[in-house]
Amino acid sequence: MTSETLEGRRSFLAASAAAIGTALLAPAAVSPSTAASVRSGTGSVSEAPDLPQGFTQVFKSHHVDIGGLHLHAVIGGKGPPLLLVHGWPQTWYQWRLIMPALARDFEVIAVDQRGVGLSDKPQTGYDSGSQANDLAALVDVLGHKRFAIVGFDTGMGIAYALAADHPDRVDRLVVGEAIITGVTPSPPLLVPGPLNKRLWHIAFNRLGAEVNEALVRGREEVYFGAEYAGSAGTPLPESVVQYYVDRLKSPDALRGSFGSYRAIDTTIAQNVERRKHRLALPVLAIGGEKGIGQGVVSTMKLVADNVQGVIIPGSGHWVAEERPDELFAALAPFLSPYRTPAL
Repeated sequence: MTSETLEGRRSFLAASAAAIGTALLAPAAVSPSTAASVRSGTGSVSEAPDLPQGFTQVFKSHHVDIGGLHLHAVIGGKGPPLLLVHGWPQTWYQWRLIMPALARDFEVIAVDQRGVGLSDKPQTGYDSGSQANDLAALVDVLGHKRFAIVGFDTGMGIAYALAADHPDRVDRLVVGEAIITGVTPSPPLLVPGPLNKRLWHIAFNRLGAEVNEALVRGREEVYFGAEYAGSAGTPLPESVVQYYVDRLKSPDALRGSFGSYRAIDTTIAQNVERRKHRLALPVLAIGGEKGIGQGVVSTMKLVADNVQGVIIPGSGHWVAEERPDELFAALAPFLSPYRTPAL
């Protein structure tokens, strides 16, 4: 990591600590029901490393029963609900650097998708429609009717499905660093080498357990480490990558990590139907300059009428961790009308 990057990270963490201090003056508004119990253990807030100072005073882990399925959600802050949906192969932890600043104005809900982290890992239900229903049920249990949502990578497809399938629930939609299967034209099989290095995992992840799980098990550092390195504009700290990799070393976690990819055929069929009804809500599409870039905006314009676009300078795929201050600067003005709606 360069000295410039380190200095920027120190500056943002200092600002995050100040934001947490502000949040502590006003306790979190969220009061999860009895179905949402505090969760401890590996993968939870209580055992996550390298969190901004004071993080655990504002944010707590909850295990939320949404009707036969339990989702792990990290919740804190005060204000209207803001749902954060991670990508692959990450967990709620990808949002840790921007959560304190967001918690000044929002009740932040950072969830582990089904199959990931501390959430349950069923055998089925990984298509975007089912996962969107998971999140709608989660917010129901937490007592909210409407909410805003931010989804990156695989979380982008889930967030799109949620806005399309539950248009009365989502106030504003932020998506980043992905395409929408069944909507975005698929790249050809034979792409240039640098692009192949970034995309080959999609086809690999769709394979059955007898191939991809068998090949990756015991070699998680090799496979997932290569994915983090190959998609980074600025490499993530080794300790962060190792934290993610360690969360993927159980058979159920490995299987769950491939779930969204194995459900792509079902999701494509769903998206063919969804795109017949364009989104009317405000959409912010975010790309990393060294990631998907303008492709995110181009994708969302295929399905939505009110799309703003932001390219994060210098960022690769892992925007929330590579450029958290720039990401927050993009989110704040877009979410401001949701935070303070017109009377």
